[in-house]
Amino acid sequence: MTQAKNTICLWYDGDAEEAARFYAETFPDSRVDAVHKAPGDFPGGEEGQVLTVDFTVMGIPCIGLNGGPTFKHTEAFSFQIATVDQEETDRYWNAIVGNGGQESACGWCKDKWGLSWQITPLALTEAIIVPDRAAAKRAFAAMMTMGKIDIAAIEAARRG
Repeated sequence: MTQAKNTICLWYDGDAEEAARFYAETFPDSRVDAVHKAPGDFPGGEEGQVLTVDFTVMGIPCIGLNGGPTFKHTEAFSFQIATVDQEETDRYWNAIVGNGGQESACGWCKDKWGLSWQITPLALTEAIIVPDRAAAKRAFAAMMTMGKIDIAAIEAARRG
């Protein structure tokens, strides 16, 4: 068995496998690699229940740990997904929000398990790092009013 030297471990309350399967169905280069059942009872679970799930999200190795209700996801950790156009932005945003998730601000949303995602069009990233600081400020101000990012509105703000 080969394991990555650095793997993101995400804590779930008994539904790590469901989350991993959703990510695998939603994002390219994503898959469920293995499901491991507990060899004995553990806090919040019993022998034979799913304890961990090895999965990959857009090439990033992760482990979902069914650790119980003690710890919750926060915005302090998020996946940032770079999108190339509005269609891709809409597809990921709608998949997450439409599957029991919730909208937030500035391209952020949460999935139904409470994990935060930044659905970030490359056009937004490019608009706020341009040398033209006035254009970057306009694009940034436009982003601050948005939930899901509207690329056409960002580009219009950048142009002035």
